[in-house]
Amino acid sequence: MFNRYILKSLAASCLLVSACSKNLDKSDPNTVPVNQYYKTAAELQSGTNAIYAAMHGNSLVAREWFFVHDLRSDDVATGGGQLEAPRGQILTGATDPTNSVMNAVWNGAYTMIHRANAVIENSPKVTDNTTLRDRCVGEAKFLRAWAYNELVTMWGPVPIYTNTVANSNGYKPRSSEDDVYALIIKDLQDAATVLPTKTNTDKGRATNAAANFLLGRVLMQRGDYTGARTALLKIPTSGADGYSLTNRYLDNFEEETEYNSESVFETSFADKGNNDFNWGNPVGDGPSAPQTTIRNQEYNPVAWRNLIPSNKLLAEYESTVNGSAKTDPRFKYSIYQSGDAINNNTQTLTDAMQNGSSSVLNGATKKISWRKYTLLYKENVSYHPGGDNQRIFRYAEVLLMLAECENELNNIPGAVGYLNQIRNRADVTMPIYPTAQFPVGTKEQVTKALMHEKTVEMACEEVRNIDIIRWRKKGYFTGGDPLSYFQVNRDELLPIPQAEIDNNPQLGAGGINKQNPGY
Repeated sequence: MFNRYILKSLAASCLLVSACSKNLDKSDPNTVPVNQYYKTAAELQSGTNAIYAAMHGNSLVAREWFFVHDLRSDDVATGGGQLEAPRGQILTGATDPTNSVMNAVWNGAYTMIHRANAVIENSPKVTDNTTLRDRCVGEAKFLRAWAYNELVTMWGPVPIYTNTVANSNGYKPRSSEDDVYALIIKDLQDAATVLPTKTNTDKGRATNAAANFLLGRVLMQRGDYTGARTALLKIPTSGADGYSLTNRYLDNFEEETEYNSESVFETSFADKGNNDFNWGNPVGDGPSAPQTTIRNQEYNPVAWRNLIPSNKLLAEYESTVNGSAKTDPRFKYSIYQSGDAINNNTQTLTDAMQNGSSSVLNGATKKISWRKYTLLYKENVSYHPGGDNQRIFRYAEVLLMLAECENELNNIPGAVGYLNQIRNRADVTMPIYPTAQFPVGTKEQVTKALMHEKTVEMACEEVRNIDIIRWRKKGYFTGGDPLSYFQVNRDELLPIPQAEIDNNPQLGAGGINKQNPGY
């Protein structure tokens, strides 16, 4: 994690100071010491921007973050032998504590936390623009909460740092999940009170709606459906600051329709125009360098095609072939198959264009690939790191979370009403519930419809694995766990990175073992 590098650097610096002559004990004239920085709101905002930069880097949203989430779900299957070994480990449940993909996400999250802590603890020194100062603190708390939620979701108990590391003895032990969630909830509550609405902030920055969205999701994971419902209902649905479903489903995944009415929070990327990606810079830093995302490359049918839709997901979509009244159009909006039009409808996708594994759909074997977040709709290019923003939170999930809250609180009509809003999107218009396949007369029936609806609406959007964790605890998977490799008391969590175990002498000092069960 971040303190591995910071603490080792501090220790090395101490050794150098004691071993070298006084002539070398000088400050670097080209750097500004922390105690001389963060004195103005503009400097505090620069520090806040650095948190976003870490979030957007290839350790997190630009690459490894979406991989870890998707690989721990049943939405995806391997695209073939081209899938790298560390990713294959996570997909099959054979994750090793040295796994580089997992380690990247851990380190990226703690980099965000360290930078957020720097903003929060230095903010009292800023007095020239208190409005901007308070917004920066709100953003820092929101981003710190997001990072800790990623960590606790994947690894369970993790070390809590709420201040920057000041010396080589600054290691922390693992804290309980309860304590981690308590910090997340407090940060989000604080953030929601000071963050502006979407019309009063720059695009790509956190808003009070984003804070309430994440708060609702977190409270659901904790089983507090009343609190989650309260938080989610604070997200406005009318006026200039309101959120609503887009008429066109694909507007949520294409470059030309970023920051639309459905986007509650998204990470910003820019196409550099030179097919460059920040491979050697995991946190994506640079004084003015734009950040690209490699997702188009990783999942694109004509590019690396590392992950494809699982056969299980393909079978989840309603289809007239399987007796449904209508074939769900979200299938073709989310997924490509051979025969589909690409490149502004000037070409047809073929099996030969798609390397690797085939899929089985309605008994037929064919090449099937992801469409979401790929650029194939407007080009046919085999290598193109892109600028398509990642929609982290969208309003459709607000409706789905509210449906789950209402169902858990025994308001079946309310739950069904939210689900039908999803199905009534202008270019989806699926038959409303109840349907022949999905009656909704009881709480159990609504749960089944909800699980289906969220699966097809949010496929490959880094949400399914979070739902699996919650629904597994509630016993909703009556036909066996959705992850074929799942072992109780092991696969609920990822292993703590071996580098953290090796470098943090305090990791197990708080009464929680250094390593998660089963590893």
